[in-house]
Amino acid sequence: MNVNAHIHTPYSFSAFDSIAQVLDAAVAEGIGVVGINDFDTTDGFAEWDEGCRARRLYPLFNIEMRGLDEELQRAGVRVNDPANPGRVYLSGKGLAFPARTSETWESRMVAVRAESVMRIRAMCEKLNGLMAGVDIPALDFDEIVRTLTLGLPGERHLAKALRLAVYKEGNLLRAQALLEKLFGGKTLSSSLDDVAGVENEIRAALLKAGGAAFVAETPAAFLPVEMVVLMIEEAGGIPTYPFLADDAEGRFTEFEADLPEAADALRAMGIHSVEFITARNSAAFLEHYAGWLWDEGFAVTFGSEHNTPAREPLVLTTRGGEPLTPRLKELNYLGACVVAGHQALYAHHAERYHPEFRDHYAALGHKVIKHCTDG
Repeated sequence: MNVNAHIHTPYSFSAFDSIAQVLDAAVAEGIGVVGINDFDTTDGFAEWDEGCRARRLYPLFNIEMRGLDEELQRAGVRVNDPANPGRVYLSGKGLAFPARTSETWESRMVAVRAESVMRIRAMCEKLNGLMAGVDIPALDFDEIVRTLTLGLPGERHLAKALRLAVYKEGNLLRAQALLEKLFGGKTLSSSLDDVAGVENEIRAALLKAGGAAFVAETPAAFLPVEMVVLMIEEAGGIPTYPFLADDAEGRFTEFEADLPEAADALRAMGIHSVEFITARNSAAFLEHYAGWLWDEGFAVTFGSEHNTPAREPLVLTTRGGEPLTPRLKELNYLGACVVAGHQALYAHHAERYHPEFRDHYAALGHKVIKHCTDG
């Protein structure tokens, strides 16, 4: 069975316009298990659950969060953020739905989201200063939030809003000239009808570090890694580490370069589950890393993210668009079964994930997935 366990939706940012569009695409592509995996929010869970039930898809309820390890930051060790030492992306797999979180959990999430919104608002103000210099009407931040988001704005929403503003008059040559002025004279690489490419260039040129509208994140935007792990567990989820793994040049971050050392470090953090965004890596590499980690007792899941403007297939591929090998498909399904089994047990007993029972979760998960998808 095809599985995609990591999909962002418009509740954070997505290549898709709606959850219905995501799930219709999953059905069309023959995917049976789908995992919502938005940043810092579970607001899409109810719609995801309802949509999956209507289509006989098995839903995984996940979240993505960012933590900070100050010791690794001081040491200059990059973990799974290739540009920022000490920053750690973590997913929570198989969160409880309906939610069972405390007021403390909710207040921490509200604070993290509020910090993010303040930063994006400040970046919008900087963008407006740049746009005034090239005679483009200012962006209305509240209107961006209302029309382009489901409540949680990010850099990609600003990039989309700016593209829409410069395209508004329908004169693409003028739009190109305006963008190149904003880019300080740098030539636009993407064709103007490649809206995903144009938005990616806007973000890279203006909104990332070194860009004229960039605003650095404050320490308040990050929770300690150990707190993120505990929050995921409190929400009923399995703390999961997303591996960057090998890039196109075969390079690794300092944290991931030695696989056994990375595995030991993850266990010390209380993390016994990992995931890979498969298009980043070669099939041979994925078979080695994912297979070794599974054999070491980790749960392993795969996903596509779809958190950029580019509309790609949901069926997973490895680097270069190569299909998953039979072994990778097997691992992907087994990992989804682990999460599904945990979800089912947590719904009845509210017990945290126990890695020593991973294979029992997988066996149960296979049954609940088959029951859901076979009707």
